[in-house]
Amino acid sequence: AERKRVQKHLERFHLSLEKLQEVSARLEEDMIRGLGKHTHHRAPVKMLPSFVRATPDGTEKGDFLALDLGGTNFRVLHVRVLEEEQKMLKMDSQICTIPQEIMLGTGEQLFSHIASCLGDFLECQNLKEQILPLGFTFSFPCEQKEIDKSFLIRWTKGFNCSGVEGKDVVKLLREAIHKRGDYDLGSVAMVNDTVGTMMSCGYKDQSCEIGMIIGTGTNACYMEEMKNVERVEGEEGRMCINTEWGGFGDDGSLKDIQTEFDVVVDKTSINPGVHIFEKMISGMYLGEIVRLLLVRLTQDELLFKGQTSEALLSAGRFETKFISDIEETDSGVENTQNILTELGLKWDQVDVHVVHLVCDTISSRSAHLCAAALATVANRIRVNRGLDHLKTTVGVDGTVYRKHPYKKLQATVRLLAPDCDITFLVSEDGSGKGAAMVTAVSQRLALQSLLPVRLMFLL
Repeated sequence: AERKRVQKHLERFHLSLEKLQEVSARLEEDMIRGLGKHTHHRAPVKMLPSFVRATPDGTEKGDFLALDLGGTNFRVLHVRVLEEEQKMLKMDSQICTIPQEIMLGTGEQLFSHIASCLGDFLECQNLKEQILPLGFTFSFPCEQKEIDKSFLIRWTKGFNCSGVEGKDVVKLLREAIHKRGDYDLGSVAMVNDTVGTMMSCGYKDQSCEIGMIIGTGTNACYMEEMKNVERVEGEEGRMCINTEWGGFGDDGSLKDIQTEFDVVVDKTSINPGVHIFEKMISGMYLGEIVRLLLVRLTQDELLFKGQTSEALLSAGRFETKFISDIEETDSGVENTQNILTELGLKWDQVDVHVVHLVCDTISSRSAHLCAAALATVANRIRVNRGLDHLKTTVGVDGTVYRKHPYKKLQATVRLLAPDCDITFLVSEDGSGKGAAMVTAVSQRLALQSLLPVRLMFLL
């Protein structure tokens, strides 16, 4: 009888194949809305054009810089692309911190700090005399107008520099460098980290046309036909679209699969009502969903003889990494016992089993929802190209993907997109090497488009 009562709580998290197909169909509709010229402004799935018009073809080569700014630290990298060996090498990199007073200061101070750290790095590497192209991963909400034009919409993650919102961040960076006058940059490419994930895998595997992140947050990008990208001029070729699929459900379309626990997680988060899909999938929230479930099961006297603990009742105390520790094949039971003891709970073997079941339920739902979304993207590419069968590769990054049993993700994608044969490649440093590769590809395309002009000139 007790097992039945536990199952009753957990069954709301089990999504049938039919339900996942429904979710997939809804996402497809939302993607179309996001691409539409007249529907995108109120679409929950933003479908942002990245202005990246091709994936690597293996002829890219040369030296590139990458700048990765996504939080309190930023990285500067020197990347060398070797055509003969089809390799991308990180020659060197440096991490610079951004002091609190700069995070809350003026934009001028911030970009002057970045320019100075970049200058120091070039000095150390003896690269100051060269004019190298730069890939810039800037992980804040931006409106991108061109590969080298991106306007900050708003600061997040504790930044609040004055005079940057509504401005072109590439221009601000260039101005800060010119002000110094001791070095210069070549072309700059603005890169979203999801796009970088796809591109960093695309050099190794040229059939990589989807990038996916499941870490603290979740997002994906893919190569869309230009004729469907209504907000950008031109019908020919393709463009990588940053879906921003974390926002799926923000218009209430996922209400039928949101459990009461999801509702609490959303209400108590820093951005209630926003990124509903992300809150059911990504690392920032999974531990909290498990904690709320364990509290409920304990209150219903189905766990720990009805005795909670101060730690279990504290928001955020059940970390997402506990889930993967508990699910580990060999040491899972021992890990569970240690975690429960650490949380001040008195457990027996049945409790250990139930906790494992709860973790498995939540991480499986995450994998299934993610699979539904990925199946939507793969099927869209297949139908776009009029293919009966698509063979493609997904570049993947993020701790949740690396740590959780992603066999479930792969198996579910197979069921939901039976006509797509999908290979998974774990990305190596999408926001660093991937950003450099975006720059390398855009440089190659620029040179290729100038070729006819140069030939005429020679003739």
